[in-house]
Amino acid sequence: MTLALNIALIITSLLLIVLVLLHRGKGGGLSSLFGGGVQSSLSGSSVVEKNLDRITIFIGIIWLIFIIGVGLDIKYS
Repeated sequence: MTLALNIALIITSLLLIVLVLLHRGKGGGLSSLFGGGVQSSLSGSSVVEKNLDRITIFIGIIWLIFIIGVGLDIKYS
């Protein structure tokens, strides 16, 4: 169980790092390479940015669950 939690935590940590780096900063970002530079005239941000935000939040929540799981595993083992 401990090994599985640690592997999952490492994978989600790396995924979270990549997703955060893909976000556009003040001067553009890596997401513009994948079509994030095209802005919608109505919403102010592109569909790619919105989906990237949603995926980042989802992976962040999963990462937090794994952190809590590792902490509980350490506490009760």
